[in-house]
Amino acid sequence: MAAIAGVLPYIQIVLAVCVVVCILLQQTGASLGGAFGSDNFSAGYHTRRGSELYLFYASLAFGFLFAVSAFVALLIK
Repeated sequence: MAAIAGVLPYIQIVLAVCVVVCILLQQTGASLGGAFGSDNFSAGYHTRRGSELYLFYASLAFGFLFAVSAFVALLIK
C-alpha cells in the first residue's frame, strides 16, 4: 500500500496533463457567437471522424482513469 501511495500522486499528475492536452487538442465546431445564444445549429450536429474520434475516446479514457485514481487515493488515506 505504501508503494501505491507514493506513486499515485505522480500518476495523477500525468493523467491530469493527458486529460488537459486531449481536451485542448479537440476542435470545436461552435463559434464564439454560439456561446452567447447566437443561431449556431450546425455545431450541434457534428460527427467525429478519424483522429478526432480517437482523441475524443482518449479524453474519455484518461478522464475515467483520473477519476479511478482519485477514488483510489481517497480509499488509501
